[in-house]
Amino acid sequence: MHVADYVWYITVGVLLALLTFDVFIIGRRPHEPTTRESALAIAFYVGLAVLFGLGVWVFSGGNYAGEFFAGWLTEYSLSVDNLFIFLIIMSRFGVPRKYQQTALLVGIILALVFRGVFIAVGAAAINQFSWVFYLFGAFLLYTAVHLARQGENDDEDFKENAVIRFAKKRLNASDEYNGVKLTIVKNGKRLVTPMAIVIVALGTTDLLFALDSIPAIYGLTQEPFLVFTANVFALMGLRQLYFLLGDLLKRLVFLSLGLSVVLAFIGVKLVLHAMHENELPFINGGQHIEWAPEIPIWFSLGFIIVTLGITTIASLRVSGHRSAELQHSAGGGELDEATPVVDRPNGTTDSLNGKTDTPNGQQDTDLDDKTKAELDALRAPEETDAKKS
Repeated sequence: MHVADYVWYITVGVLLALLTFDVFIIGRRPHEPTTRESALAIAFYVGLAVLFGLGVWVFSGGNYAGEFFAGWLTEYSLSVDNLFIFLIIMSRFGVPRKYQQTALLVGIILALVFRGVFIAVGAAAINQFSWVFYLFGAFLLYTAVHLARQGENDDEDFKENAVIRFAKKRLNASDEYNGVKLTIVKNGKRLVTPMAIVIVALGTTDLLFALDSIPAIYGLTQEPFLVFTANVFALMGLRQLYFLLGDLLKRLVFLSLGLSVVLAFIGVKLVLHAMHENELPFINGGQHIEWAPEIPIWFSLGFIIVTLGITTIASLRVSGHRSAELQHSAGGGELDEATPVVDRPNGTTDSLNGKTDTPNGQQDTDLDDKTKAELDALRAPEETDAKKS
């Protein structure tokens, strides 16, 4: 794929302009985005990515467009998983909601920087050494196994790394926020705010996720232009997505499992590609392994879409079922046709949800006052008829 220099300049310039605009808006008015604001921003960025992919199709062909869409979907999914860790970090450090978007934007900028560095390093390594694909493939397979062993997404997935522990222990830190500033002066002494620790946590998390994302995207395309744009579009709109989804992110309980399947698939694809292009003397005498198949991009794109779709549907169904069970166990529920009812010898009935009538006419304490009054009103005529008889 030949990309002229001016196309690079225009693309990078437009993306930087969008990022600068986002920074300017937040810098003027730190706030929690409304649902409408978040939805419009996400629709804009997703639409922009789709238009870009269609543009690649028109000017460079369907194969490169497929590579872009496959890479974008994979990176977007990894970014959402990253967003889940961001949510845990915000909760752990008690970041006020109106300051969270500033922290998120800093995290996204750091992610862009780290991924830009890894993209450049990865491109240089691939151009010089074809055996790098063996390393990328092995690393993705290791990452896939690690994610699969973690199982469902939960708060325990986040462990404070050595950098965060060092910052919390060595820096003179205050437990008081000073807006979005990183320092505060108390009693004539300058201290770092919790926001500074949050930035450290987000930055180190970004670095670790960049190690996963770059080999993954290079398993789908070796075009630096597509690698770069897929990563940038995957990061755009994440700040708004964070506020739009909110706690819904926690309902994607199988996201790590789905990503482990996708990464394992890409890892195998990388190894097969490395075998096909093999130049290592101790493997097949340094000759290409001709029987190693090249997985076409249309198959990769379809596999990624189906896997992520199944993951999302299964996550929402299971989490919804668990939520309903918790509500039922915590608050009981209204008596319906599915609630077993036991007949008592004295003619009263007892439902097994814990709301009972006792022989002396008193209701179980689980009933509220209004319900008790309604039952007393219904029972009054029966008691009057009994006395008359």
